[in-house]
Amino acid sequence: MKESANFVCVLSLEVSLTIERFYDLIRLFDPSGLLCVEVAIEANAASGMAVHDDCKLRFLELKAKRTHRFIVYKIEEKQKQVIVEKVGEPILTYEDFAASLPADECRYAIYDFDFVTAENCQKSKIFFIAWCPDVAKVRSKMIYASSKDRFKRELDGIQVELQATDPTEMDLDVLKSRVN
Repeated sequence: MKESANFVCVLSLEVSLTIERFYDLIRLFDPSGLLCVEVAIEANAASGMAVHDDCKLRFLELKAKRTHRFIVYKIEEKQKQVIVEKVGEPILTYEDFAASLPADECRYAIYDFDFVTAENCQKSKIFFIAWCPDVAKVRSKMIYASSKDRFKRELDGIQVELQATDPTEMDLDVLKSRVN
């Protein structure tokens, strides 16, 4: 006979628990049902951010309609959510995109990269770039790192992920090497 385990979940939340976050908590438990886990969660900036609806809407416009070349997202700590900071028109270049990322602050970004294959076919890949420069504040790096996976789940259709701490880690040659 299989022993059953008691699950204890201690929640200390300062904000309301959404269904989505509740399911994230459930995933912490052992699926076999044999492990007793005590989970203590404090709702603070590092526990994940909400995603503003405009973030998903702009991404869908980029993916389906190609009305944007890039999107830069920012975590607004006071509102505890990811917001759209800048949207680049389709005519803008990669240099315009790179210049839109701050040198000393973290950001998430989506870039629609057009390229030509060896068979001379025009293609496009959607890059997710986690921009965390070395000179950014440690707290900011931690918030962006802990919120990245949840944010990416909201954007269905990302084809390539890139983590960059300085401009050389996300230059055009790096993008070209990642699409092949």
